[in-house]
Amino acid sequence: MTNPNIHGIIGYTITPFTASGEGIDLDALGHSIDRLIDGGVHAIAPLGSTGEGAYLSDAEWDLVSEFSIRHVDKRVPTIVSVSDLTTAKAVRRARFAEAHGADSVMVLPTSYWKLSEAEILAHYQTIGASIGVPIMLYNNPATSGTDMSVELILRIFNAVDNVTMVKESTGDIQRMHKLQVLGEGRVPFYNGCNPLALEAFAAGAAGWCTAAPNLIPQLNGELYQAVLANDLDKARTLFYRQLPLLDFILKGGLPATIKAGLRMTGLEAGDPRLPVFPLGEAGCSQLQGLLDSLR
Repeated sequence: MTNPNIHGIIGYTITPFTASGEGIDLDALGHSIDRLIDGGVHAIAPLGSTGEGAYLSDAEWDLVSEFSIRHVDKRVPTIVSVSDLTTAKAVRRARFAEAHGADSVMVLPTSYWKLSEAEILAHYQTIGASIGVPIMLYNNPATSGTDMSVELILRIFNAVDNVTMVKESTGDIQRMHKLQVLGEGRVPFYNGCNPLALEAFAAGAAGWCTAAPNLIPQLNGELYQAVLANDLDKARTLFYRQLPLLDFILKGGLPATIKAGLRMTGLEAGDPRLPVFPLGEAGCSQLQGLLDSLR
């Protein structure tokens, strides 16, 4: 299967809620997408952790998915997160995203009961057989409760034709090294852990999946360009400059910190959906200070 040209900085969108928290603010969503693209991201990824996809009803998920794909309008590739608790629901979302023009989908095996390796493989096989676009396999045990070993990831990669990319978010750089070695360089992998951005690119990551471009797109892009130019000194300087903010938005919770940061930079996106709290006063003060230091 031919992959869309997914590389570089993959920007995660927020899902803006209205003031009551009960509706989707599509105007703000459109502005946030335009800001990401104007900021130089190489792909857009709606409905992931930053986009609070797990907190949306099916109707809301469909609305955000369709609007995002249409608004991006092929300016850059779209990677729609279609993860859900059941295989049937994930298949429905994957088919919906494909039908509306998504370039690829991302699948995280979320579960209530601990899944066996056979169950995880069957989950990907069923989703893969239901669509014709590439799948980015996503490993993030911190949110899914499922940690896929490199060996299992490679089994899935070899068994499901349209699983063609891997997003690694465990925060363990050794996973990426192992993917390179055991995968014999055949497996395009993407970093999903902000504090590992520099190390991941050095390990051969094809891209960096991150919410940071909502706030500091220029710094993120400059880091990637320095890596492409093999300018390690510049890449290191750029990375350490943005590392305090990267750490803060991750530890503070992406929906809360990114929405607070967008508000500080002129885009109102509402609060996260309960039970997630918005960023508190002390956190907002710290975030403002970090943003000010990067201007």
